[in-house]
Amino acid sequence: MKDLDLEEKELLDSYERDEWQSVPDLRSESDRYREYAGAAFRKDKRVNIRISQSDLLAIQKRAVEEGIPYQTLISSVLHKYVSGRLSEKRA
Repeated sequence: MKDLDLEEKELLDSYERDEWQSVPDLRSESDRYREYAGAAFRKDKRVNIRISQSDLLAIQKRAVEEGIPYQTLISSVLHKYVSGRLSEKRA
């Protein structure tokens, strides 16, 4: 077996700890995420905002983890929030 990098080792360890679960209704989940992606990619207006450098870096990091451009992540989060699928955590 080839040498695994850190991310591969973490994935293998997670799998071996039985932390992975099958998606009960894969088709439904696929359709749901396809809808999210479609909404995120449907762009007909431009918006400019100012945010802190630390927030932007955190967003860019999360986008890299998700494998999508950071602007797409921002658009997706905003879309989920305004459509009621993302809400603020209450203390």
